[in-house]
Amino acid sequence: MIHFPKWKIILVIAVSLWGLLYASPNIVGGGWMEQHMPSFLPHKTINLGLDLRGGSHLLLDVEVSSVIEERVAALGDGVKSALREKRIRYVSFAEGERGVIFKLRDEADRAEALKAVRNVEQDTAVETLDDGRIQIQYTDLAIEDITKQTLSQSIEIVRRRVDETGTREPSIQRQGDSRIVLQLPGLEDPARIKELLGKTAKLSFHLVDDSVTQTGVQKPGTLLLPHKEQGGLKVGIKRRAAITGDMLTNATPSFQQGQPVVSFRLNGIGAKRFCDVSSQNVGRLFAIVLDGEVISSPVFREPICGGSAVISGSFTVEEANDLSLLLRAGALPAPLTVVEERTVGPSLGADSIASGQVAAVFGIVFVLLFMLVSYGRFGVYANGALIINIFLIFAVLSTLQATLTLPGIAGIILTIGMAVDANVLIFERIREEYLNGRSVMASVDSGYQQAMSTIVDANVTTLIAAVLLYSFGTGPIKGFAVTLAIGIVTSMFSAIMVTRLFIAHWLKTKKPGALNI
Repeated sequence: MIHFPKWKIILVIAVSLWGLLYASPNIVGGGWMEQHMPSFLPHKTINLGLDLRGGSHLLLDVEVSSVIEERVAALGDGVKSALREKRIRYVSFAEGERGVIFKLRDEADRAEALKAVRNVEQDTAVETLDDGRIQIQYTDLAIEDITKQTLSQSIEIVRRRVDETGTREPSIQRQGDSRIVLQLPGLEDPARIKELLGKTAKLSFHLVDDSVTQTGVQKPGTLLLPHKEQGGLKVGIKRRAAITGDMLTNATPSFQQGQPVVSFRLNGIGAKRFCDVSSQNVGRLFAIVLDGEVISSPVFREPICGGSAVISGSFTVEEANDLSLLLRAGALPAPLTVVEERTVGPSLGADSIASGQVAAVFGIVFVLLFMLVSYGRFGVYANGALIINIFLIFAVLSTLQATLTLPGIAGIILTIGMAVDANVLIFERIREEYLNGRSVMASVDSGYQQAMSTIVDANVTTLIAAVLLYSFGTGPIKGFAVTLAIGIVTSMFSAIMVTRLFIAHWLKTKKPGALNI
């Protein structure tokens, strides 16, 4: 017990100094550290959440039904192609909510038709209805998977778009089956965010069908879409896109002939396909479609095989910047609708911080007094370790750039009370051993050894609870779980390593003959 290896001494001192250094910006201010201290020193502070800092709260609804409609339309095209390949004719064909229904012209083709449509797409069920029609639709499991995938993709795209605007530490979480909660600390006017999120940004390139444009009559395999620059004009395009937005690797605003444009670059597959399409259709119009609207319809004057091009149109500088931002972030799989908007003023956050500070100060003072009165010199050592533990908690939160919320403050205050729990177990065990007639050295050594298993069990079970809270909880619960988990780890270090170093140093230098604990 008296012998404390040098590497452990160095480790304890280094970790304690690291905690003091990285927690200091929260005390003196990150701006002051950045201005007056060398650049290599830390200057990051803990980010305050919406309930402490104020900001905007948006509840977004994801229109999953539009994705299902697109999948059903694609399924219908696939079924028609499969029947066409087998030269099977039908007299009626209709799209439903989850699939398609068609009636064959010749009943003799039923077996061949069923065999053809079963291989069109996975996760579909094919059955014959009572009236003889054939129905192929997505299963319940497939609809559930589409919903989950759409929501997950939407959350990721929302995060990218918000990050691109420079908004720090947004909180983006799923709520229910089709909603997303977006919290933007410090942002009291989310108008631009709502505008960016309101755009699906689905970009695609289609060949133009001049006959459909001239007649205004939509044919199978084509679409009629409005032209952005020429109001009232509808452009006929091929339904199947030659290039899709997911093939873009980058998009940046630039200028061409003094006009704002968006330069973009395609990945390998997109570059090859763009080269093939442009080579085979020199002299033909092609349409650049964004969110169901033709924004430009230039002519392929020569093959474009470099993998990069520009999107031109009647853009303002801001529109070109926003379009490039949306294309870089990616297209939303489904439109988003803001169904609820709240603004939290900073005064509420200031009151919460003040209340949390008062609670923390009272908690620390009472814990320090209790340990000092109950255990004397050993209580002083425990109090020193507790202060180091608080610095470590704030240092870890600052390093991880975690967002501190009001429940997070509650987790820190709870940790302050729990931090000395390990010391109480150790000190009580030392006292028992000493009263049983053991020497000072043997009592301290035995106290640490005997209490260790209990300390580990208690902290591991609490850590498991914190992990489960973080895994299954929502925003406020996650904030509480993060600070609780960090506090458990740092308190284990401070209670076992730091206090043990203090006591070992005292025993080695003073060599006491009696133990007053």
